[in-house]
Amino acid sequence: MRAVPRDAVAAPRALTEPTGRGAKELAALRDWRANPATAAQGFAFAAYKDDSVKTALEALFHGKCAYCETYYSAQAPVDVEHFRPKGAVEDAPDHPGYWWLAMAWDNLLPACIDCNRRRKQPTPKPSSSLAALHDLATQVINTGKKDAFPVAGSRAPDETASLDLEQPYLLDPCHDRPEDHLAYHLDPDDLIALVLPRAGPGANAAPGAAVPALGDAPAIVAAAQAQGVSVRGAVSIQLYGLNRLGLVQARTRALRHLEFLRGLIAEIDAIARRLETSAEADIRAAAPKLDQLIDRILAQIAAMAAPEAPYSAMVSDWTRRFVEDIT
Repeated sequence: MRAVPRDAVAAPRALTEPTGRGAKELAALRDWRANPATAAQGFAFAAYKDDSVKTALEALFHGKCAYCETYYSAQAPVDVEHFRPKGAVEDAPDHPGYWWLAMAWDNLLPACIDCNRRRKQPTPKPSSSLAALHDLATQVINTGKKDAFPVAGSRAPDETASLDLEQPYLLDPCHDRPEDHLAYHLDPDDLIALVLPRAGPGANAAPGAAVPALGDAPAIVAAAQAQGVSVRGAVSIQLYGLNRLGLVQARTRALRHLEFLRGLIAEIDAIARRLETSAEADIRAAAPKLDQLIDRILAQIAAMAAPEAPYSAMVSDWTRRFVEDIT
């Protein structure tokens, strides 16, 4: 997950214009809730499904899931996800859901099915073999956000309350800095791209220990606090399912490619430096060409860390450590 500025893309007019679908639906929703005869029936939310909303979200997140950075178009249609759930809140049976935000642009995110819907997912343990990850993934847990929205303290009960007073445990990539709470297991001797809660505030804090897979948010919070790691990071990892097997395998393939490029750079640089000491001018002239090749490899790494690339947050984390190692 990486931070994405919401204002990088204009809000869809269907949700912002006074006569647009969003405004009309909110007015109808208020009338529906005010009438006991209709309030007992379900309400068909539709404005958030407008094609212009999907187009804007795709542009904002470059066709990636807001939570796991997977290209959702490669596996399934996008879910337009409500960060604050619109119709119900898990573990808060008396809360009606954040219905007044169902058509609010600031509450909508693109999500892949596995991050958004509650499903049973195998969770791997560290292994040096991608194939062995599947054999080690013996623990199957329910992950996926669905209607989950745990908060510290009280939550906004209705549209008159200030959302600024809420303290969500889940990370919102358009509001938070995920890199302050999430880090990656990047040990070159144990290549498995798990995401871990940071052990301290800020993007420079070290990765903390993995919080055991637990069944509910309060248990995750308690375990994270006991281990001294980011609570918001730990809750987000488990509820979004950021360490589900298929996702870890995909990130690990990218991580292995990065480590291959690191080794290639080191070997080419060593050859170039030896060529520079040659007594023959033609051989010395080859060294700058090898340096240019290194520059091309570095440009490829930079492209893998670009906002539009999959798993760019992990690549950025790896790149920071790579730069520290060579400077």
